[in-house]
Amino acid sequence: MRVEQVVTFLEMTSRDQLSPGRAAPAPVELRQSGDLSSIRATTERVAAPHHWSSLEWSDLQWRDYMAHPHRHHWLVLTGGQVAGLVAVTAQPEGQAEINTFGLVPEFVGKGFGGHVLTAAVELAWDVEPADGTPISRVWLHTSSLDHPHALANYRRRGFRVFRTENRPRDVPD
Repeated sequence: MRVEQVVTFLEMTSRDQLSPGRAAPAPVELRQSGDLSSIRATTERVAAPHHWSSLEWSDLQWRDYMAHPHRHHWLVLTGGQVAGLVAVTAQPEGQAEINTFGLVPEFVGKGFGGHVLTAAVELAWDVEPADGTPISRVWLHTSSLDHPHALANYRRRGFRVFRTENRPRDVPD
């Protein structure tokens, strides 16, 4: 089925714009990982309900994605379980993109989102710059196919919309 999705691009241009989310209902750890199989499996769990394009990636596309020298991944862990994923890419001119932020289905709606997004934004501000220019902008995008509260969560954390695009997308019936 073909749908029209709205892609919203958001940015934060100062660390002090971050408005922290409430504490998570259980201790959360973000553990950096470069393990392709863990990152891929977690991404697929996060992505499935939202029809992310990465669900269609080949093994080669995954290896290329993971090989990016300035991309960093963190598994979100709580109670010994993988609860989600954060990926940040340092870009030239002091930019950091949060490429991936999401929780696996069994942790969605349980009070973890605001806390984990706060941690993701802090990681993005602290990522090693791609070209030596200190990070001065953290940005991300979300889609109308993502969780219905995603955009509101980004705005509550202090992100501001800088662009929207309408894009057609094929999704399973």
